[in-house]
Amino acid sequence: MVKRQKKHNRKSRNSKGFNKGRAGARKINASTGYETCTEQLSPFGGLLALIKFLDLVGFKEIFHSAYQAPLRKPKLGHYEMMNGILMLLFIGFNRIWHFVYVRLDAMLCGFFRVTRLPAASTFWRYVDNLGINQGKSLLKVMAILRERVWQLCDIKLYRIRVNLDSTVETVYGNQQGARKGHNTKHRGKKGLRPVLGFIEETREYLIGKLRKGSTVSGQEAAAVIMSIKEHLPGCVNQVLLRADGEFLSWESVAAAIAAGFEFIIANKGCEPPFDSGRWYRPYKRQQVEFNSCTYQPIGWGRACRFVAMRIPKEQERQPSKELVQCMLFEDDNYTYRIFCTSLLGKAHEIVAEYDKRADVENLVGEAKREGLEMIPTAKFKNNYAFFQIVMLAYNIWRYMKMIAHKSLSQGQSAAERSGVLKGIVENTVRIARLKLLFIAAKVVKDGNVDKVKYSIHDARTPAMLHVLKFLDKAREKSRIWRQGGICSQRFAVAS
Repeated sequence: MVKRQKKHNRKSRNSKGFNKGRAGARKINASTGYETCTEQLSPFGGLLALIKFLDLVGFKEIFHSAYQAPLRKPKLGHYEMMNGILMLLFIGFNRIWHFVYVRLDAMLCGFFRVTRLPAASTFWRYVDNLGINQGKSLLKVMAILRERVWQLCDIKLYRIRVNLDSTVETVYGNQQGARKGHNTKHRGKKGLRPVLGFIEETREYLIGKLRKGSTVSGQEAAAVIMSIKEHLPGCVNQVLLRADGEFLSWESVAAAIAAGFEFIIANKGCEPPFDSGRWYRPYKRQQVEFNSCTYQPIGWGRACRFVAMRIPKEQERQPSKELVQCMLFEDDNYTYRIFCTSLLGKAHEIVAEYDKRADVENLVGEAKREGLEMIPTAKFKNNYAFFQIVMLAYNIWRYMKMIAHKSLSQGQSAAERSGVLKGIVENTVRIARLKLLFIAAKVVKDGNVDKVKYSIHDARTPAMLHVLKFLDKAREKSRIWRQGGICSQRFAVAS
């Protein structure tokens, strides 16, 4: 008996991933032709997500309510000039004259509704008119923006850790405020010494300023600590302050106590007396020992707790026949790490808590690569304001990463569950820029409406569309800060 079957009985299989309308193979070689087109193209397609984000958080009303404008009034307006510099830094260009590369970009020109951006000298003249007052007002802008983003992302942190650190910006000219100080990479060269404070939980910039190239004094450290509370969101009630030995002084300790902060500050010059009989080893397999005591240094207003960690020095192996010189004192056999703290836990737990601060070095390095090392002018007041502009652009990238993380919890298709969004969240700003910003886009007019189109052949397009849809849904809802009665809201902005 012969059974008849259909010739084509194989089931069609849908391949996984985003390959809708897969293109055929192309042949590109030296003889390939070339020509121009009339369509407007942009390599920065991810700027549309930034534009939607700024509208979502109401950045324009935040800017007008908190920013202290300089005397010079530009033709485009203060908001447009500041937005242009922020977008330049957001794209990854660190210097003002880099505007020559983006003057005709379709996304930027469409946002500012011009055929071409002003010349780079226009933005430079605006930066040249900024000063310390504008830099301080940008900290207020960041504080309001931070609270709104936390509310959008459902971040309700009752206790946070603030890490303070200082860095060196080497200068190669006659810039105001440059001093010869501690510069490990360029000893003897002049530099500036800014102070930065980061929130560990969200990895965003909280407080800081550009300083002269001298060591941080106790009064300056105290002023930075006292200004932390006024920049925190309303949900935060407890702060653990961690800083290195440069910030240890009675002025800084007194400021932390007056602000109600817990603190762990590395020791710089105090010599507290530790009881030799109270050293203990929490880990039997390690020879590291810990101790604590209460000590009041000379000039301090009250006694504070000091914890210590001592590590045995490795003795060089000597031949058995040779005489070995023994250490005269027991302390010479150890390397000590001493900290001043207000915490009441065990000494080894406090040292372990301080060691988590090491990540702040990565954040400082990342901020320097984002443009913190760029000194646009020779005037200290201009550089002071530009410092805060760079850190505002850095924070906006942090918020874009938070938005991407928040969108991951929404419903996703198989294509949107790809590693692009996770790569944006988990990697540095440099990698996030490659995944979220540098996406080719075409600006077209369809039905008398301007649209931005992305290629279906780009693997990053699904993640980009997913973030844009998330932002559009959030923009359709009522803003949390406009509903009233929010107990965690600290900053009120008149809309």
